[in-house]
Amino acid sequence: MNVALRPQPSTFDARLDRLGEVAVRVGLGLAPGQELLITAPLDAVPLVRRITEHAYRAGASLVTTLLNDDVATLARFEHAPDGAFDTAPGWLFDGMAAAFRGGAARLAIAGENPSLLAGQDPARVARANRARSAAYRPALELITGFGINWTIASFASPAWARTVFPDLPEDAAVARLWDAIFAASRIDAPDPVAAWAEHNAALRARTATLNAHRFAALHFHGPGTDLRVGLSDGHLWLGGAETAKNGITCNPNIPTEEVFTTPHSRRVDGTVRSTKPLSYQGTLIQDITVRFEGGAIVDAQARAGQEVLRKVLDTDEGARRLGEVALVPHSSPISASGLLFFNTLFDESAASHIALGQAYRTCLEGGTTASEAELAERGANSSLIHIDWMIGSCDVDVDGIDAAGQAVPVMRRGEWAA
Repeated sequence: MNVALRPQPSTFDARLDRLGEVAVRVGLGLAPGQELLITAPLDAVPLVRRITEHAYRAGASLVTTLLNDDVATLARFEHAPDGAFDTAPGWLFDGMAAAFRGGAARLAIAGENPSLLAGQDPARVARANRARSAAYRPALELITGFGINWTIASFASPAWARTVFPDLPEDAAVARLWDAIFAASRIDAPDPVAAWAEHNAALRARTATLNAHRFAALHFHGPGTDLRVGLSDGHLWLGGAETAKNGITCNPNIPTEEVFTTPHSRRVDGTVRSTKPLSYQGTLIQDITVRFEGGAIVDAQARAGQEVLRKVLDTDEGARRLGEVALVPHSSPISASGLLFFNTLFDESAASHIALGQAYRTCLEGGTTASEAELAERGANSSLIHIDWMIGSCDVDVDGIDAAGQAVPVMRRGEWAA
């Protein structure tokens, strides 16, 4: 049957299968003969199996899956000795890096309990994250530098669903979350692959417009926000599908609604207020307000989660500087859903946002071949973290500042100005 003429799936199993197909064909663009490394929460085994089947149908030579267990993770924080929180499985991450250098693709399935570590010591959580980030960095650089094709998809675990829909019975909450995931991932379109091609074309057109302007900075202004974000020298706007160094085109995020680029780590000034809570490592950080001077955060406040925010900012010197700025219209499908997903993959596609920490090499002209010193000179930030948080809304305007210092409307009341 012609794919374009397939009926819209009416059962959960059919929709889950389509998500697996989109993850492989659109998310990864998996090539015949390529290996695939999957990481996933234990609950996500049904989706892992669908993805594995579609990967082999696409010609994968080997699919290897690493499963994470929330219960085992929690046991560490409840029972391990204090010294254990400066340890990470470097041997495992070295193996992952070796797989990527050997040409393997990477697929992560999100769906962990957003509140798993909410009751744990923030200092221990921060230490564990720092150790993991340091050990994982060689593998992560191959991902963020697009040395390989990679993507992230999601599974509606019961714990995640209960967090998003706390007033519903668990079965109903899971069903509602699946509906939201399928809708955001364009699974219910008559032809999801064609729907993604159309969406990617729209994002490419938007990045082309922004790249043509060659703005020196962006100015965000709205309630509690008056922020000027300088852009890195030779920055590039990206969004949607990207072509990795191995020549394979992939969609790193399923779903995605953003266009993004690299700020200049030393040219950010002003005050900004979050417009949505940030769910980070089991803590909901709410009503964040920070002040930047010379690119660095010099004051940070949060109504809830203040201690966790402080620990994040103390990760390293780059944690107080920006590695990404992204624009998302307020009318995006994820924003229109009215849901707070407690998952950055979704919440970052509901509002314009900034990210603390590591910059993306691909957002700079020649960035994938530049040295670390050259990237730093051009303003690209370096850090062990990369944490997105939302600053856009229907009350926030964005201007592009050109080389002559003139303001050009980019967004008005959260929507594209042109």
